[in-house]
Amino acid sequence: MARTISKVASRMAAASMLVAFSTAAFANDPTGTWVRPSTGTQVNFYNCGSKLCARITAVKDQSRKNTIGTVIMKGAAKSGDNTWKGDLLNTENGKTYSGVVTLEGANALNLKGCVAVVMCSGETWQRVK
Repeated sequence: MARTISKVASRMAAASMLVAFSTAAFANDPTGTWVRPSTGTQVNFYNCGSKLCARITAVKDQSRKNTIGTVIMKGAAKSGDNTWKGDLLNTENGKTYSGVVTLEGANALNLKGCVAVVMCSGETWQRVK
């Protein structure tokens, strides 16, 4: 009986480590489709060369249909374990800002735009499943 419990415990520990390692690897990958909670806009983040790019793929507000297909980030460079920096297009005003993408977890991505580094605004997006 003790031997069976030991085997089960060993298998559970191995399974837990496998899940932890696969989650950690997944957490470092911002590619995929994400939704901005405040607008319902969906953006696909993808690799472009060795950089990170992002394109609007769907909108909730049909008056913004003309933004579908717009690249809002191109050539963001990895600047840390879970951080990328690059120019970010604001489709509401047509201006480009200094952008920072921070992967906060497997299903949470923070996108922030800054003017002169001191005035920043951001929001945490959710991965589309």
